[in-house]
Amino acid sequence: MPQGLSHIVLHACTADDFDSTLQFYTSLGFEKILSQEYTDGADERRIWLKLKAADHTLATDITLKLTLNGAAIPRPPHSADIDWSLEETGLVLTTSDIQQVKVKLETIGASYQSKDVGEHHKIFALDPLENLIIFTDKPAPAHLIDTSQHALNNGAELPKHARKIGVLTSGGDAPGMNAAVRAVVRYGLSKGCDVYAVYEGYQGLVDGGKCIRKMDWKSVRGWLSIGGTTIGTARCMPFKTREGRLQAAENLVKEGISSLIVCGGDGSLTGADVFRSEWGGLIDELKQNERITPEEADTYQHLTIVGLVGSIDNDMSSTDITIGAITSLHRICESVDSINTTALSHSRAFVIEVMGRHCGWLALMAGIATGADFVFIPERPPAGDDWETAMCEVAHRHREMGKRKTVIIVAEGAIDRSLNPIKAKHIKNILTDRLGLDTRVTTLGHTQRGGSPAAFDRILATTQGVEAVDAVLRSSPDTPSPLIGISSNKVTSGPLMKAVELTHEVAKAISEKNFARAMELRDPQFAEEYEAYNTSTILDDKSHLLPEHQRLRVAILHVGAPAGGMNAATRTAVRYALNRGHRPFGVYNGFPGLVRGSFEELTWISVDGWTSHGGSELGTNRAVPGKDVDMGMVAYQIQQHKIQAVILIGGFEAFSSLMKLEEAREKYPSLCIPVCHIPATVSNNVPGTDYSLGSDTSLNAIVESCDSIVQSARSSRRRVFVVEVQGGKSGYLAVEAGLASGANTIYIPEEGISLSRLQSDVKHLMALYMDDAADRSEGRIILRTEGVSETYTTDVISNILKDEGHHLFDSRTAVLGHIQQGGTPSPMDRIRATRLAMRAMQFMEKHTSEALNTAFEQKRDEPTPIELTKSKDSIAVVGISGVDVIYSSVQDLLPKTDLKNRKPRGAWWYEHRPLVDMLSGRGLFTKQQQH
Repeated sequence: MPQGLSHIVLHACTADDFDSTLQFYTSLGFEKILSQEYTDGADERRIWLKLKAADHTLATDITLKLTLNGAAIPRPPHSADIDWSLEETGLVLTTSDIQQVKVKLETIGASYQSKDVGEHHKIFALDPLENLIIFTDKPAPAHLIDTSQHALNNGAELPKHARKIGVLTSGGDAPGMNAAVRAVVRYGLSKGCDVYAVYEGYQGLVDGGKCIRKMDWKSVRGWLSIGGTTIGTARCMPFKTREGRLQAAENLVKEGISSLIVCGGDGSLTGADVFRSEWGGLIDELKQNERITPEEADTYQHLTIVGLVGSIDNDMSSTDITIGAITSLHRICESVDSINTTALSHSRAFVIEVMGRHCGWLALMAGIATGADFVFIPERPPAGDDWETAMCEVAHRHREMGKRKTVIIVAEGAIDRSLNPIKAKHIKNILTDRLGLDTRVTTLGHTQRGGSPAAFDRILATTQGVEAVDAVLRSSPDTPSPLIGISSNKVTSGPLMKAVELTHEVAKAISEKNFARAMELRDPQFAEEYEAYNTSTILDDKSHLLPEHQRLRVAILHVGAPAGGMNAATRTAVRYALNRGHRPFGVYNGFPGLVRGSFEELTWISVDGWTSHGGSELGTNRAVPGKDVDMGMVAYQIQQHKIQAVILIGGFEAFSSLMKLEEAREKYPSLCIPVCHIPATVSNNVPGTDYSLGSDTSLNAIVESCDSIVQSARSSRRRVFVVEVQGGKSGYLAVEAGLASGANTIYIPEEGISLSRLQSDVKHLMALYMDDAADRSEGRIILRTEGVSETYTTDVISNILKDEGHHLFDSRTAVLGHIQQGGTPSPMDRIRATRLAMRAMQFMEKHTSEALNTAFEQKRDEPTPIELTKSKDSIAVVGISGVDVIYSSVQDLLPKTDLKNRKPRGAWWYEHRPLVDMLSGRGLFTKQQQH
């Protein structure tokens, strides 16, 4: 591959172009990495193709990413009368049989030109997208003369001089800022840019000098696991003045920096955009005062600004989540979980104040994740004027049900409907005076900002940092300053100031008491999660009961391996069911327990505290009905216990069970009831969802373990650890954990392992260790998915690395095993579990209401018919797609499922795979490029 590139992107404008291009490259020997192309929407298709070095005379593997993109600009067609060898851009492939290439090209009807150069021969061919492919029998590594976007079919030119990019962090620190800076530095270097870190935020811009430092590859080693911001942040009053901004402009010009990536909150980003809007006037003034030369003024007429949102409050509009928010939620939940145990011991009440002056995201999500009794947030004050009585009624009702503790979470900016502040101390006094509860107040303060970033924030910051560099490279003087965000699980780029204006509109809506508008302006999940919290915690006062004839008997089973979030999903399903008048039954030990009749009716208090419980309280195993247990007994027990709906919580075994239950409906009438599957597996390999419960918990466990392993490897200096992670035939955990932990490379089933790949990895490691300072050599890790190869085991890979490393480095192994399945569920898994479980219960109600209403209207002797539905849509997976919860029937999912390898055919996370190698320095790490 070309230096600095991990793959080549081809954009097809139409479906016909996509199909013909796919056929062209597969005819030349490229193989599909995934089993088939996948579809994320009607207008988007992507497929990855690879030409392996082992099978051709190439220096390294070549990976292509073919996309269907209607917005792409097609290349103009080449004329046959023009010499194609004059093209500046082309992919060069070496071959030992140039004549065979001609035959292949003629067979598929591709246009080509031949040319002899001395004793060697070249063929210049065009793919269906008008990209030039050069075949030669002269031995040489494949290379690409590429654009700044590393796509063959865009028309940009490489800059004549290296672009200089500055990066700074400003405002309150947020975990993940270091990961963002690391990504900007390393990706910027890989794109041929010079990257400078501005220390101490805007103060560093004003002070200049040593505060603006050129970064190299080694400058950001180890930054992924460090919280806060290593380059510093500070309040800067001088920058708010024109004279301060004038000095900052002079400092940037003297350093030759024309682009600035700013990671901070809305105030920091607003300041950056103001700086850009004044830039022309500042340059003119500096020139007039002879503080810069006319040449410098001409060269630096324009400033590019790109914004990244680093804020623990998650208070920026136009993005679903901000850098640092998830880690902050981790710190809050860790604290509340600890407080819960002491509150339970003493039967106390605790009022916990969390950050969020204008945004209640942290308070609401912490309330969901910890099962708090009441939550106060700015966007949705308590209904009515007498919130004190409403809160006391909820706390008293929960105590009467058997709770020994009361936990209230309040955002620091919480208000009532008259816009009066609600303070923790006042809440304490109310609970003490009215209910006689022994109440304590805990203000978490800056502990919420601290600690190592969670895996999610590391990945988010890394992918957004990469996009920020791309945004710099494609910017123009007329382009509005972009804000890098995330929407529906995809990194986005939109107008910065529009996002800031929408953010300020939230505060305005609250001040005008337009709380409905304030909720709308938050991320799309906010309102739904608020509803999920209420229905599973607050609304247990019989105000949401369904008519008696619509109430169901619901069975809940755990199937497959244990995963974090299973218990949280069960708790929400039970609480929601009880609020609606349903009768929830827990089935112990999965389907074997079901056929033995191990049913227990679950109550509101019996599932209390389950949100923070790892593993499976109901017990789980991998048995599938119709395969491992008798389907007739399953149907019999469901009929005997009058079960009218079933929720399966588990991994691919649960999905297999769903298929078997659908097949058996024709034979067993008692199975003609709604059945839904809530995906829960660390492997994240269930079709119909972007995320399975437990995958985030597992990812954090892996990253935490890898941090410790890297620390050990670094202490031992020249040591490489090969770390084996779970995942079966899915590389999700390895890819995401590799990105979050800074792995040197990863081995996943989607790519496999070859001897040539191992040789390439050894050479890369040797280059790294030869470049290390003798007394400051780094420790490094490689992640291997357990199911990647039966031949190249973890021990075999470690031994190969050790032997081929020629004493430059040592190698050890670490098999994480079931550590990845255990522990306390992460806040993300708890929140997803709550949302999915609520929607699962709504799914049951939707698919039974018609049959139950008909039976009630006909006044049958048997008010509950055995058959409630035969609709194919009534047996489905309840999953997450982007920001939405969707229902996908088994029949719709089967064509998208690789049953042999137990995973979906498409993988959204595979987009991150190339970044692992790129950010480890693959193809770039040389002394010349670093220095």
